[in-house]
This record gives sequence, C-alpha cells and structure tokens, in this order.
Amino acid sequence: MTNVQNCPHLTEAEDVAPYQTEGCEECLQMGSPWVHLRRCTSCGHIGCCDSSPNRHATAHYRQTAHPVVQSYEPGEDWRWCYVDEMIAG
Repeated sequence: MTNVQNCPHLTEAEDVAPYQTEGCEECLQMGSPWVHLRRCTSCGHIGCCDSSPNRHATAHYRQTAHPVVQSYEPGEDWRWCYVDEMIAG
C-alpha cells in the first residue's frame, strides 16, 4: 500500500453510510451485471468497479468529483483516491 500521508483525500476522507441498495444503483436500474462494488465515501453512492461493463463508480467520480471510494465487498477495507491514484488499506 502507498503512504497515505501523500494523499490528503485519503487521510481526510469522510465516511458516509452507504445508500440502501442491493448492488450498483445504475446497473440495477439498467438490468446490467457488475463484478465488484465501490462505495463513495463522500455521499454513500454504490457503484460498480472498473472491471464491470459500465464502470459506474468511476462515472460517479467524473460527475461529482468525489475523490475517494471504498471497496464495498465483504472482508475488504481498502480505499482508492481517483485524484492522486493511490490506494490505502
């Protein structure tokens, strides 16, 4: 893992509760599958990862500029900063 001190977004990331959803919000609306889920730490949006066909977590970042997502997979506790392209776990 990287030194999160080099990324203020990771060290200052909020921890908003996730939306109440059964999966990627946009994929559920479209009827599309996903691979893994990511939670926006700024607003709680649940989106699919970049290995998923629609990459909704990254699309959410591009639309909102919310910089940090956290894995929303059981047993995983890492975060990713889109701005600095750094991971912390």
